[in-house]
Amino acid sequence: MRELTDYAAAIAPLIDAVHIDVHAADRRAGVEYVRRSGLRAGFLIDQRYVLPLRPLTRAALATVYRYGTAEEQAAEVAVQLLQGTLREDEHGGLHATPATLAFVDGLYELHERATARIWAGREELVSELAALLGRLLDGAERMPGGALEVMAPPYEPEGVSPGVALFNRIAAFRYHRADAHAAAWQVAGLTAQEITALREGPLWEAVERDTNLRAAVPYRMLEEAQRTRLFQGLRELSGV
Repeated sequence: MRELTDYAAAIAPLIDAVHIDVHAADRRAGVEYVRRSGLRAGFLIDQRYVLPLRPLTRAALATVYRYGTAEEQAAEVAVQLLQGTLREDEHGGLHATPATLAFVDGLYELHERATARIWAGREELVSELAALLGRLLDGAERMPGGALEVMAPPYEPEGVSPGVALFNRIAAFRYHRADAHAAAWQVAGLTAQEITALREGPLWEAVERDTNLRAAVPYRMLEEAQRTRLFQGLRELSGV
């Protein structure tokens, strides 16, 4: 397990780098798209691969955005309700509206163009990595009440490109590590505010070790050659 723990620690920044690269690639087009939509995007961008499949709740949002405040979350939900991109049912479920789905369709088109551009010529690798991330995401244990339980599986409409599938599977899978990190700092007796402010030192290192131990578990599902391929492939895409 020690080997897998080291692997989880080493691959985490590669996963983050690939995720960030796609957002960076379409940042200018994305800003223009949101401007033209006339909407306040807020968490709709994060929730693009959740809302088309299932409703959210305020409790679920509090878990996903665990480092924010209740006031910030309430204000964001209020804006989305007001502009008609969320509909609340009598049980508190927050549902997508036609405006939401149209906005998400546009985002997926942006991301398809961005991934096709930055990963041009590496389509076979992208498809292979998307399949590996799909296995990890399908098999990763959902912590009851955790963020991964909210964010997975991601919305994948018929005909979705391998690039968009990889991007959204990576985005969703990152919440497994986020839950592992939250469990580690909670066991250490810290609050969200305290872990955010914590810097290097024995306690920080202990939380990181525990995080990596917990985050390593899904990688057991892959054979060693597959783990190597995933690591090397993500490094190739990210250029790290």
